Amino acid sequence: MAKKSAVNRNNRVKRLIKQYAGKREALKAIANDDSKSLEERFDARLKLAELPRNSSPVRYRNRCDVTGRPRGFYRKLKMSRIALREMGNFGQVPGLVKSSW
Repeated sequence: MAKKSAVNRNNRVKRLIKQYAGKREALKAIANDDSKSLEERFDARLKLAELPRNSSPVRYRNRCDVTGRPRGFYRKLKMSRIALREMGNFGQVPGLVKSSW
């Protein structure tokens, strides 16, 4: 089980990403538009830098919904490999069969 503080921090980052997504996208479009003047593009970059750091999607970490584990994460199932194996052993994941030979 991951620390609750790490999971809560990640949830705060997720909320900030959603909150500032529109503003960030608009500023990035202006900053990368070659038809705009150099001053406009520079101002957009400065405004982009003034946004909270945690509003950047790069700072979000995929975590297991069951345990909060940050590594060994399967995107399709939104859980870690360990939680998947444990739940699969108890038959809680539809279609998953433990291999044996």
